[in-house]
Amino acid sequence: MTEPPHDAPPPGDEEDDESPDEPRGAGRLIARFFLLPLLVVGAAVGVFLVFNLMTFERRSPRDYLQEVRGGTANRRWQAAFELSRSLPNLPPEERAALTAETLRIFEGLSGKRPEDIPVRRYLVLVLGRLGESSALPALEAAAVDPDPDTRLYAVWALGKIGDKAAFPTVLEASHSEDAGARKMAAYVLGQLGDPRAIPRLQVLAEDKVADVRWNAAIALAELGDASGLPVLRSMIDRSALTRQAAQLSSDQSEAAMVNALKALTLLKDAATLPAIEKLAKEDPNLRVRDAARRAAEAARGEGTKP
Repeated sequence: MTEPPHDAPPPGDEEDDESPDEPRGAGRLIARFFLLPLLVVGAAVGVFLVFNLMTFERRSPRDYLQEVRGGTANRRWQAAFELSRSLPNLPPEERAALTAETLRIFEGLSGKRPEDIPVRRYLVLVLGRLGESSALPALEAAAVDPDPDTRLYAVWALGKIGDKAAFPTVLEASHSEDAGARKMAAYVLGQLGDPRAIPRLQVLAEDKVADVRWNAAIALAELGDASGLPVLRSMIDRSALTRQAAQLSSDQSEAAMVNALKALTLLKDAATLPAIEKLAKEDPNLRVRDAARRAAEAARGEGTKP
């Protein structure tokens, strides 16, 4: 399970969970999806750490863009990646201009030269993190790019921007034969907050791949639909979770449980209350117990406590 995706939506997005440009809505309670980060930036995080040690000087976003334009082949993609990580504190008034500059560079890269492909991937992340709807046409085109990672990052970026105009593109991505693409699309369909996604998410909640089902069930909960309850209940059952995805580490299993419990908190499902209360009392993991306590309070109609 991945961010270039988490706790990217891609490569290393931890701090974005609290960023001011994060999409808002009724489902923000479960914004910290562990599945997304594992998808988009998991591999990129390691790359970032290596090159971060090599470049200590602080640079502005425009410094990075200048390197993307005129640096060596190897340095261009590194600069694009570092740019994607430098944006959380960018003042809102600078985002539109930086988006326009990034789009000019991105659209000037054909993607046919091998050295352009990683640059395009990370510029897609930049456009998503900038959050400007002016990037939608370029990102929608990137969502059908020949490079599978570029497609994946583009769908994530569309969810990051949160404009419902991207719904048809993300819906199409949910039909991909690639499980990673379906998983990302399920996540983003929940982020967009468009109820038209419910029928497709109901299908994805029965997908043969476990974490596609999980993302779909969580997305349905974000949209206020309880169709994914059987999947969510299986996610808070440790033995069932292991049967579904035996390769999960203990940390990943607990992340799955926590996110399922956050979704159950939204649904306030009284029928699941006994299982939730048992977790709140007996689970060995503190995070799981705390999430279960909050879900139990919601199911009992008590509201959640800070």
